[in-house]
Amino acid sequence: MRKSLVVVVLTIALFASAMNAFGHGAKAATLKENGKLVKTLKRGSYTFVISDKSSIHGFSLDGPHGFAKDFTAIPFTGTKTVTLRLKAGKYKYYCPNHESIMFAHFTVT
Repeated sequence: MRKSLVVVVLTIALFASAMNAFGHGAKAATLKENGKLVKTLKRGSYTFVISDKSSIHGFSLDGPHGFAKDFTAIPFTGTKTVTLRLKAGKYKYYCPNHESIMFAHFTVT
């Protein structure tokens, strides 16, 4: 049975007007589906829409069985769309330039 593609929006934004806990006004990437934060997805195909609004950040995804993909590299800004087949396991998405403070996880079942 074929699964429908779900748009997952990932945004990396730099807010000049507000400083946050990271100390430089950067917001970590967020993984959203239909406006809600994603913590768990069912295995299958997903379309990722990466909106990278800052030249000092990038977006990378690591997953099970050695899966590793860099979607945007520094200093890219703009939007990229990629469709991936996600397998069961744990995933980590992060800014490769600030991985120790700008990361999050989700699980595929």
